Amino acid sequence: MCGIAGIVSLEPQTLIGPMLESVEHRGRDDQGVWVSDPIDESGRRAAFGHRRLAIIDPTPAGHEPMFTPDGRFVLTFNGEIYNYRELRDQLRPLGHEFKTDCDAEVLLAVIAEWGCEGLSRLNGMFAFAVWDNRKRTLTLVRDHVGIKPLYYAVAGDAFIFGSEIKAILASKLIKPRLNPEALHQFLTFLWAPDPNTLFDGVKTVPPGHYLQFKDGEVKLTEWWDAAFEQIDDHRSDDWWQERVLETLDRVVKMEMVADVPLGAFLSGGIDSSGIVAMMDRHSDDRRISTYTAGIKSEDLRYDIIPDDVRWARRVNETLQTDYHELLLQPSIAELLPKLVHHMEEPPIDMAIPSYLISKAARETLTVMLSGMGGDEVFAGYPRQMAMKIAAAFDPVPGLLRRPLMKTVASVLPGGLPGRFTAPLRNAKKFARSAAADFEDRYLGYGTYFTDEMKQRLYTDQWRERTREYDAYSAHRRYFARAADAAPLNRLLYVDLKTFLPCLNLITTDKTSMAANLEVRVPFLNREMIEMAARMPPRLKLRGLTRKYVLKRALEKVLPRDVVWRKKAGFGAPIRSWLRGPLRPLVNDLLSEEIVKKRGLFRPAEVKRVIDANFSGREDYNLQVFQLLGLELWLQQFAINVE
Repeated sequence: MCGIAGIVSLEPQTLIGPMLESVEHRGRDDQGVWVSDPIDESGRRAAFGHRRLAIIDPTPAGHEPMFTPDGRFVLTFNGEIYNYRELRDQLRPLGHEFKTDCDAEVLLAVIAEWGCEGLSRLNGMFAFAVWDNRKRTLTLVRDHVGIKPLYYAVAGDAFIFGSEIKAILASKLIKPRLNPEALHQFLTFLWAPDPNTLFDGVKTVPPGHYLQFKDGEVKLTEWWDAAFEQIDDHRSDDWWQERVLETLDRVVKMEMVADVPLGAFLSGGIDSSGIVAMMDRHSDDRRISTYTAGIKSEDLRYDIIPDDVRWARRVNETLQTDYHELLLQPSIAELLPKLVHHMEEPPIDMAIPSYLISKAARETLTVMLSGMGGDEVFAGYPRQMAMKIAAAFDPVPGLLRRPLMKTVASVLPGGLPGRFTAPLRNAKKFARSAAADFEDRYLGYGTYFTDEMKQRLYTDQWRERTREYDAYSAHRRYFARAADAAPLNRLLYVDLKTFLPCLNLITTDKTSMAANLEVRVPFLNREMIEMAARMPPRLKLRGLTRKYVLKRALEKVLPRDVVWRKKAGFGAPIRSWLRGPLRPLVNDLLSEEIVKKRGLFRPAEVKRVIDANFSGREDYNLQVFQLLGLELWLQQFAINVE
């Protein structure tokens, strides 16, 4: 795992150093820089930079940027190619010789032999850049689902890229300005869909795509997509359970390849517990190091997330891991600005435990396996179940259904403490969207500031600036691409293209790399995703049982009570913290004076949202945290909002 940066411009050798320094935390084992000869009459050159976190073959032989023997191709690479040994065996008969045991050297040979057509042979998580000295072409590549981030910007005749936006800003060629469309999307979802970022002019290379830059032109090409066309509906449930267990075992073993200490996050949920169980099979008599985050009981009074510790301890009793517990009690007001710096966007609640547990694990480990992705692949989110329940109301005419659900939503309290906090909150959210049509219903479950709320929130100027934007356009495009798939698979496809890479994976990457820790996600291995795509949807959501086939498969290796426990989310007790250590920060940064001076939102509406939340009338906790994080981000990066 590493940090990469690069630029095509005049005198890039003067810019690549500061760019590389900005991502120093992503790799502290080595640093390398390469600058090309002039590539055109204007004297422009290409420059690559690399910060290395050595995982496979940590010797100096793995130094990057790396070159093919003939000097044609230059590579700077972030990530891991899990099947590099198999690819190396395929390449040797074709005349390729290898001097290291690095996956980077194999990746270079893949590009030299097959070009971009070779990308379909890769199984891994990666973001990399290749310069072709013969064709004078820059190629950027991002893995199939966006496990590793990759950003770029065009500034006049210059093209800039990096693992993080900070690298692009460090070039001084891009000024930090607010992207109005991304703001409109961020307020809706807590994040902006690819390729947008909150920084105007800075974009992501979308997952499963490669970008080529030549002669000032940018061309994007999709090299991978999830497909649900070939559903294998002729196999028994038992057969599919065996395939799930067999595939999970294989991909976990594949992703355990490392020449440095390796462990796993353990929440006590089925996803992380299943991965630890598979790791235990391949640990060579060594105990697997596991890390768990706990929450103080008083901090759970307002929240819907249960404490995972007792379940993690239960799994540890079964598997006898090298178990570590971390209690979430940070100096949260001091921690938030640091998270904003590393996230490069307003952080979500999940970022806090992710960063703290990564920091703790890094004291003894370099690589961690995570259960992330199980919900996206096997339908584990409550909103997917809610869609099935809401479908029962579809026969009721819309003229009756809509006012009925609106009335139910209006009378239910949203943010009161106590044992009924979670069911009341979920019922209110369900009622708000259940009356809508299929696509709008699902989009409603993932909406925080509705279009109506945003219109009340914006100042007159910003209401006009965002008037033409449709925050849901990317989601609707993906719904259309999966129009022929089963309803559940349509939901999974949209999440795989939006929610997963733009929120969950970005948060995991940024918070773990802030601690100089590599995180791998076996449930998002290409083999796992492509196997699950062929599975009948009824095995993922059976009745109201989410991840049914995964649970049945893991009954063979985990205690039954762990497998069938109630689902818990991975987050922080934001609702309690907003009423405690974060309240002074809310009062300060979201004060009438600050909001008015910023010029984005109407102070009276911001105050209304805050008051409605703290009174318990509405559950606007994440919206308040969202506005707080946004102001911190605007200050941290000195964003121009004019």
